[in-house]
This record gives sequence, structure tokens and C-alpha cells, in this order.
Amino acid sequence: MKLRLIFFMLLVFSFTSHLKSDEIFLKGKEIFLNAGNCASCHTLKDAGSVANIGPNLNEIKPAAGRVKNSVINGIGVMPSALGILTDEEIDAVSHYVSVSSNY
Repeated sequence: MKLRLIFFMLLVFSFTSHLKSDEIFLKGKEIFLNAGNCASCHTLKDAGSVANIGPNLNEIKPAAGRVKNSVINGIGVMPSALGILTDEEIDAVSHYVSVSSNY
């Protein structure tokens, strides 16, 4: 039993350590919290954001392409971020939301 627990802890640690060292992931998190202003409308556990204007991203677990499309084109009350975020920033925040909402 202890061996299984140790194995599980190592597996979880190695998975989350990889995410935390992913430069695009970290850049995306920064954008989500600041330049993209995403946290003001969306709940996302990893970002520590709790908001209810837009969908709870932990519940819908969007793929990166879906996030990117929403960020580029806007959706509902969410405006487009074109001209606010660069293509690289849009890719980073899309990656971050997709990965962090799925673990």
C-alpha cells in the first residue's frame, strides 16, 4: 500500500513539476491574470480566480483551439483580444487555459 502511495505521489509531482516549468504555460498564466484580464470574468482554479461573468473554465475544460478562437473573435459579452494581445500571447494563454483546466 505504501509503495502505491509513493508511486502515485511521484507521478503527481513529476506531472505538476513539468507544468510549472513549461515557459509557455507560465507566460499564459501571467497573461490570464494580467494583460488578458481573463481572471476578472472566468473561474480557473490554477489561477486562483473566482468569477461568474464568463464560463467556469474548470467545468468546460476547453481545448486550446476553442480558447484561441474565443480570444481572437470574442464570444457573447467577451470582446476580441486582437490588438490587445500579440499572436504569441494568444497562443500562450490558450495553452495555459487548456492545460490548467484539464488537470
